[in-house]
Amino acid sequence: MPNTRAAKRALRKSERARLRNVKRKEAIRQVIRQIRKHLMAGQKQEAQALLPQLAKAVDKAAARGAIHQNKAARLKARFMRLVAHAA
Repeated sequence: MPNTRAAKRALRKSERARLRNVKRKEAIRQVIRQIRKHLMAGQKQEAQALLPQLAKAVDKAAARGAIHQNKAARLKARFMRLVAHAA
C-alpha cells in the first residue's frame, strides 16, 4: 500500500502501463493461437498469411518494452520455422 502522494501516483501509472503491456501480449497470443489452429487443420497458406501480422505485433510489443527484443526475435524465428516445416 503506497504511503506518499508520489507513491500513489506511481502505483496508478504502473497499473496503466501493466494494462497496456497485457493488451500488447494478448495481441501476440491471439495471432499465435490462430496460426496454431490453422497448422493443426493443415491450412499452411492461412498460417503463412498470418506471419506478417505476428511479426508486427511482436515488433510493436518489443519496441514499447512489453517484451524483450530477444524474445521477439525468438518468437518470430520459431513461428517462421514452424510454418515453413509444416506439411
